Amino acid sequence: MYYKPPARPPNDERGPAPPAPAPTMSHAQIAMQTTTNAAPDANQPTGAARSASPAGTRAPAPTLNGADWKASLSLPPKDGRIVTADVSATRGNEFEDFHLKRELLMGIFEMGFEKPSPIQEESIPLILLGYDVLARAKNGTGKTASFVIPLLENCDSAKDHTQALVLVPTRELALQTSAVIKQLARHLNINVMVSFGGTNLKDDIIRLMKPVHVIVATPGRVLDLARKGVANLSKTRSVVMDEADKLLSPEFVPVIESILGFTPKDRQLLLFSATFPRSVKQFKDDWMPKAYEINLMDELTLRGVTQYYAFVDERQKVHCLSTLFRKLEINQAIIFCNSVARVELLAKKITEMGSSCFYIHARMHQDHRNRVFHDFRNGACRNLVCTDLFTRGIDIQSVNVVINFDFPKSSETYLHRIGRAGRFGHLGLAINFISDQDRATLYRIEQELGTEVKPIPPVIDKSLYVI
Repeated sequence: MYYKPPARPPNDERGPAPPAPAPTMSHAQIAMQTTTNAAPDANQPTGAARSASPAGTRAPAPTLNGADWKASLSLPPKDGRIVTADVSATRGNEFEDFHLKRELLMGIFEMGFEKPSPIQEESIPLILLGYDVLARAKNGTGKTASFVIPLLENCDSAKDHTQALVLVPTRELALQTSAVIKQLARHLNINVMVSFGGTNLKDDIIRLMKPVHVIVATPGRVLDLARKGVANLSKTRSVVMDEADKLLSPEFVPVIESILGFTPKDRQLLLFSATFPRSVKQFKDDWMPKAYEINLMDELTLRGVTQYYAFVDERQKVHCLSTLFRKLEINQAIIFCNSVARVELLAKKITEMGSSCFYIHARMHQDHRNRVFHDFRNGACRNLVCTDLFTRGIDIQSVNVVINFDFPKSSETYLHRIGRAGRFGHLGLAINFISDQDRATLYRIEQELGTEVKPIPPVIDKSLYVI
């Protein structure tokens, strides 16, 4: 279905609405007609190419109209893995259809993106138009790029104020999101800053003395910077809340509302998540009543993730895990426990079994957490044991197996955990260890998510999860 922008009242603080598109037009066509960024002259440098560095120090951007445009880019190897309908069921739009800056297109293709995923098709044109958006889509289907691409398109590098603020609930997600933004903006003259608690506040203050166009931060830290007058958000036109359900939980809401008080009244609000509880609806009604709602959750679990359970006595869990290590072809695995103490104990036992293992949890020093996250992401270790700290938005595409050593208590947590496998439409495996106390919880989660978790077979078909 296509969206028709709602009419705005004459006194709407956001100003006059853009021209309403014809009902039969796609979002890409809407963006092409209404975006203020006209197609660049193929013979003239634009954007960052004009303002970055003196002539002779930077090669000109490839011409957009030339047949050799993509051929001149440093593209990553083509991914030949199977892709499910979670990311392939699109209307056939291309990124070029959104009429983006050519420097931004270069970053998109050099990151390995080929075509927009469904959530990107739906959200990018609406964000380009300046509308508030509340978007719900499965984990691992391209939500981050859905807001990063239009934010960068709308960002003016000639202005020295902060134009976009991206709020995330965890430090690891802040690092990951800022890395994605920097990669996509590699050919743009855009300054990106990441900020979160557990690091030296003075370093952030020094960095904010220079122009920062995009800030990625956890709520507590950015509120601290705003209250000190260091982070000036008075001209910040777009605020994104990634993993919005977590950010709008009771402990975060007062902080979020305080942050919004430092931004313009006509700022654009963008909420992205896989789950939207009542708190999100209340926030939408209070802060963004005219927002577009995008819901691509026809089913809650990823199509590419096969789910199994095994009834295991607590004393046999480690032995069962050892058996899985021997029988499965694990590229990388994430193993979830329900407490910090159990994470450290299990990591020790896995190491004693002779398997490589990292662990991570919220009580670790931030430098140590950063190092573990970086090393595991780069393939330095096969197994990672963690708490639910690692369930939010973390994207490591080489992970093909998730094991719930301790079964979660809620369907929301279960959904986010198993979403660490099967990233961006690829295949993955989720195995759940179920004790007698977990049987009722398993049944309840199956009912709430409308999914089936099957008994683990003696032999698991490798075609279900081997990448």
